[in-house]
Amino acid sequence: MSADWTLALDRARNHAPFLARALERRGDLADLLQEGRGEDALLAAKAPREHDVGAALREERLGLALVLAVGDLAGGFDLGRVMRELSTFADRALHAAIGAAIARRVADAPNEGMIGLALGKHGAGELNYSSDIDPILLFDPETLPRRERDEPGEAAQRYAREVVRLLSEVTPAGYVFRVDLRLRPASEVSPLALSLNAATAHYESSALAWERAAFIRARACAGDIAAGEAFLDHIRPFVWRRSLDFGAIDEIRRLTHRIRDQQGGPREPGPGYNLKLGRGGIREIEFFAQTHQLIHGGRDPSLRVRGTRAALDALAATGRISAEDARVLGESYDALRTIEHRLQMVHDSQTHSLPAGEALENVARLHGLADGAALVALLRESTTPVAERFDALLDEDRVSVPDYALHVDGPAGEGRPVSHEIVQRVSAWSDGRYPALRSPAALSAFDAIRPELLQSIAQSVDADHAVARWETLLSRLPSAINLFRLLEARPGLFDLLANCLTLAPPLADELARRPELLDALIDRTALDLPGDVGALAAAMARGERGDGYEERLDRIRIVTGEARFALGVQLIEAAQDPIDVAQGLARTAEAALQVALAAAEEEFAAKHGRIAGSELVIVGLGRFGGGLLTHASDLDIIYLFTGSHEGESDGERPLGATLYFNRLAQRVTAALSVPTAQGALYEVDTRLRPQGAQGPLAVSVDSFARYQREDAWTWEHMALERARVLVGSDAARSQVQSVVTSILEQARDPEGIRADILKMRGEMARHKQPKGPLDAKLLRGGLVDVEFLVHYLQLRHRIALTPVLGEAIAALAAEGLVPKAIASAHDLMTRLLVGTRLLAPDLAHPGDAAGAILARQSGCEDYETLIAAFRQARRDVAAAWLEIFGERLEMDE
Repeated sequence: MSADWTLALDRARNHAPFLARALERRGDLADLLQEGRGEDALLAAKAPREHDVGAALREERLGLALVLAVGDLAGGFDLGRVMRELSTFADRALHAAIGAAIARRVADAPNEGMIGLALGKHGAGELNYSSDIDPILLFDPETLPRRERDEPGEAAQRYAREVVRLLSEVTPAGYVFRVDLRLRPASEVSPLALSLNAATAHYESSALAWERAAFIRARACAGDIAAGEAFLDHIRPFVWRRSLDFGAIDEIRRLTHRIRDQQGGPREPGPGYNLKLGRGGIREIEFFAQTHQLIHGGRDPSLRVRGTRAALDALAATGRISAEDARVLGESYDALRTIEHRLQMVHDSQTHSLPAGEALENVARLHGLADGAALVALLRESTTPVAERFDALLDEDRVSVPDYALHVDGPAGEGRPVSHEIVQRVSAWSDGRYPALRSPAALSAFDAIRPELLQSIAQSVDADHAVARWETLLSRLPSAINLFRLLEARPGLFDLLANCLTLAPPLADELARRPELLDALIDRTALDLPGDVGALAAAMARGERGDGYEERLDRIRIVTGEARFALGVQLIEAAQDPIDVAQGLARTAEAALQVALAAAEEEFAAKHGRIAGSELVIVGLGRFGGGLLTHASDLDIIYLFTGSHEGESDGERPLGATLYFNRLAQRVTAALSVPTAQGALYEVDTRLRPQGAQGPLAVSVDSFARYQREDAWTWEHMALERARVLVGSDAARSQVQSVVTSILEQARDPEGIRADILKMRGEMARHKQPKGPLDAKLLRGGLVDVEFLVHYLQLRHRIALTPVLGEAIAALAAEGLVPKAIASAHDLMTRLLVGTRLLAPDLAHPGDAAGAILARQSGCEDYETLIAAFRQARRDVAAAWLEIFGERLEMDE
C-alpha cells in the first residue's frame, strides 16, 4: 500500500497538538512532507541549523520527531525504521554531548577516554518517541582528557553532569532526552561515571541478576566506542554464562512476577490499561525473549542478539520456542509499539496508558480507526496471545520438567519411607568432607533440596547404591551450588538424575566430569532427537567474535557432549527407539567431524596455504559408515585426498601434497581425540586405511583405487561395503563413491571369498571372545555374524550395495538371499547393543531396573522376554549361516 502523506498530515494536525505545533515551527519540513518527500525531509531534519551543541540537538530532535511521526502515520516508514532512526539519533546526541562536555573543560580535546553504553531499548535500537535513555557512563583514567590539576574521577563526574544537563535540560526549544543513570552499579551511592576497573570488578564479582538481563542489549554507542566494545567483550562471560545460574534465572522470574503483581490498572485493554507494563503488554514480550536468551545464550552464541524481534526469530530458528510463538509475539510487539507511539505523539509525553473518554477517541482517530472501541478491540487481539504465553513462562518454575522420570516401582510422590541410616549419611555430607559443600551458599542450596533428595534416594531400587553414586558425584564437583539450584528449580530432574547415577554408569561418570550437562535438560526439547547433520554442524560452528582454534574445538565438544548426554537420557528413559538414538549419535559425530575439519583446515592454511584443485576427503567405515553408533563407539575413518600427489601448497611454508594432507589429517584426528579444556571427544581409528597402521594416514584417491584393485584383501573389500563419504565436496564425494562402487562390483570367485570369510570369522571367534551374556556383537549368531553374512552376499552377488546394514538386509531378503527373520534379528540385537553400552557396559545381566529398561527399549514385555527374543534372534542367524555357508555355529545357549 502506497504512503498517504496528505491524510497523515491531516491526522497529525487534527489529533496531535505536539505535531501540529511542530509543523508550524518547521514549515520547511511540512512542505517536503506535503510533497511526499519523506526521505528528503528526514535528511533536512538531520541537517545542523545551530552551532551550539545543545540547541542543534534540540532542533534535530524536534525535526526527527515530526518527520518520523508523519512518515509513520503515512505508512512511509515502518516501525523498525522509526525505532532505528530514534536510536541512532540518541547515539549521535550522547556522543556529541560527551564531546562537548570534554571540550568545554579541555579545548580541542579528542572525544576519548569516556564511554557511553546504551542499554534497554536504546541498546536494542528500539527507542520510542518519548523514551528516556538509560546509559552507563564509564571512563578510562589513563586516556580521559582533563586539566592538569583535575583528578580523573573528578573530571569524569564533571563531564557526566554536563552530559545530563546538555540532554535533559528543558529550554524554550525543548529537551533532547531525559537521561536516567540509575542502571549503573550501586547507583544510590556510586558516582555518575565509573572507571573501567571499578565497573569490571563489580560485574565480575557482585553484580545482580537483573544487571545480567540489562546487558543482553548493551552496546557501546558514544564517546570512546572502541574502548566500550573492549569492555563489553571483557565482561561477556558475566552476561553469557556457559553453565546456567539458576539462582539468577529464578531472580529474573521473580522480577517478572513482581512487575505483574505490582502493576495496577485494568488487566485487559481499556481506559487506564498500560501498554508497556500491563498483562500481555510490551514488557512481557521483552521478558519472554530475554529470559530464554539468559537460559540458552551462554551455550548458543546465535541467541546473543539485541532486538526483541531478532531475539524471537533466533529462538525459533534454534528450536527454543516455536515458530508460531515467535510470529505471534513478534506481530503483537509491533502492534503494541505502534499504538504506544500514537499515545506519545499527541503531546510528546512519556505515557504508556490508554486515556479515557474523548482522549481515547482522539488516539483512535490519530491511528486511522473509527473510534476508541475499535482501538481497544485491536489491542485485545495483540495482548491476549501474549498474556497466554507469558503465563506459561511464569508457570514453568512451578512445574517439573517434561515427563522424564522412569519409576520402576511406582510413581513419584508415593512417600516411601526414608531409613534413618540414609538420613544420617546424607546429613553428614555437610560436615566439610566435600569441597563442593563447604561454602555457606552451597550449604543453603543443599538444605533447600534435601527433602526431595532424600525422597528420590528412598524411591530408588537400591538406596545404598544411589547414595554412593551421589557421594562420588559430590567428591568430583568443584562446586555444587548450581546443581542444587537447578534441582530446586526443576524437581522433576531428581528422578532423572537418580536414573543416570544408578542405572547408567557411563552417564554418571560423564556427569561427574561435566555436571553442567544437566543444563540441557531444562529444555522442553530435551527428549527430541537431534536435527540433521547440517543443523548440528551449524550449532557447533557458532562461535564468538575472536574465538581461536582451541575455543572452536571446545565449542564442538560442548555441543557434542550435550547431544550425546541427551541421547543417553532418551535411552534410559526409553523415550526413543535405540536405533533412532544410534542414528542421532552418528549424525552428531558426523557434524563434529565436519566442523573439526573446517577448523583444522583454516588453522593449517594460515601457515601452509592450500593446494589448488585438491581437498581432504573423510570416509566413514563400520558402524560410522552405516550411520549407527553407540555411546562407546570409536570413529572408523580413512583419509583420502583428491588431485595429484605432485601438488604443492601455496602458503608461507609450502608442503608437497602427500605431506600436506597427512599433516592435515593428523590435525583433524587430534582435534577430535586430544583433550582440551572441555575434555576429549572421540577415539579415532584409522587402521582400516590401505596397508593399515604401516601405511600413510592419507593417500590420494588414485592411490586408494589402485590399492583396492591390486592389493587389498577380502576383509578390506568387506569393510568397503560400509564405506560412506562423510566430508568432502560434491565432486569429491562422487569421485570416491565411483571408486568404491567399481571395486564392489568386481566379479569374484564365490568359493574364494567364502573360504576367506569363514577363515576370518573363525580367527575372530578364537581371539575375540564375547564379554558377557548380553554381548549382542560377538556372541555367535550375533551382529558380527550378521555382518559377515551380508557382506559375503554383497560381494558374491554384487547387489544391495548400501552402507546401511538394515537396508542391505532388506534388499537381500527381497531377492530371496536371506530369510526375512534376519531383519528382525538385526534390529533387536542392534537395540540391545545400543542400550547395553549405557545400562550394562560390562555386558553381564543387569539389575531389575536396568533390565526392565532394556526390555522396554526392544519392545519386550519384560527382561525374560527380551532374553528369549535375543536367543531366538541368534538362532535365526545361525540357521541362515548354516543355509548359506553350510557350516553350523557353536552356540552358547
